Amino acid sequence: MAKHLFLLVIVLTANATTCFSAEPVAELISVKKIWDVAPHNAFTDLLFHDGAWFCVFREASTHVSNDGALRVLTSKDGDTWESAARITMDHADLRDAKINVAPDGRLCLCGAAAWHDKSKATHQSFLWYSKDGHTWGDAISIGDPDYWIWRITWHDGAAYGVGYRTGPQRGTRLYKSLNGIQFTTLVSDLTEGGYPNETSLHFSPDGKLYSLIRRDGNSDNSALLGVAQAPYTSWAWADLKTRIGGPQFLEMPDGKMLVGGRSYRGAAKTALWSINLEQAQVTELLILPSGGDCSYPGLVYHDGMIWMSYYSSHEGKTDIYLAKIRYQ
Repeated sequence: MAKHLFLLVIVLTANATTCFSAEPVAELISVKKIWDVAPHNAFTDLLFHDGAWFCVFREASTHVSNDGALRVLTSKDGDTWESAARITMDHADLRDAKINVAPDGRLCLCGAAAWHDKSKATHQSFLWYSKDGHTWGDAISIGDPDYWIWRITWHDGAAYGVGYRTGPQRGTRLYKSLNGIQFTTLVSDLTEGGYPNETSLHFSPDGKLYSLIRRDGNSDNSALLGVAQAPYTSWAWADLKTRIGGPQFLEMPDGKMLVGGRSYRGAAKTALWSINLEQAQVTELLILPSGGDCSYPGLVYHDGMIWMSYYSSHEGKTDIYLAKIRYQ
């Protein structure tokens, strides 16, 4: 009997070792505070382009206030950062900066204006373009009033974004633009139920479009994963059974997909998940040093490492952090 138990332990140990070795592991290598100038610094995004880093975010006096501005930081090495620009708008709180690269090579900054005077509308989405990250063109109004296009994603020369309704009525719309200026509605009623809002998009190599949508106001506030084939007007949806705030996709060189965002498991934290798009399942990989008012990451894979910008108030004040993560 003892011999049989011993052999059983060996078999189970071997199987467990094989199982765990096949699971990806995310290891935090370093984390550094890179900006703390404003009383409240939050809602980040990150980009590496043409040999330079760019980190963008909102800075203001509080989480919700009338004085929000979009700050653009730049760095050559990802270690030493300096301000490249600060964008403001009269009569509006600018919120949730997101940055990417347009097909012509210009930097494209996305954000929303929360109007001080809400008698006609509460929000309007805008884009700004720049050749160098220091000098930005005029604000370009995109989409419809009170539909916040939280992030745009470029694919095959076109820009796509999901706008969520900011008034008492709920709803989302999928927008498309062929020139990065005029945005037309591709799907007028994308999702239903709860309060769908912040959305990240991902185009797979086979042309599918995936949509990861934060939800609030339903029983468990779980995120939705949607998928559609071109022309992206017919969607299938799955409940991820996990609440994710400020979501951002990251595709790894081997095709594996990750998601960064705010975890609500216990107290709010900044987290990194792996996601199986076909099975609509997420697995928590790593909790970053964070807490309180936090998260909204930018994600970049560079030089064999995941670089993650995020904000957090776990050290007292709400500031901007940059983490390096090894994933294998």
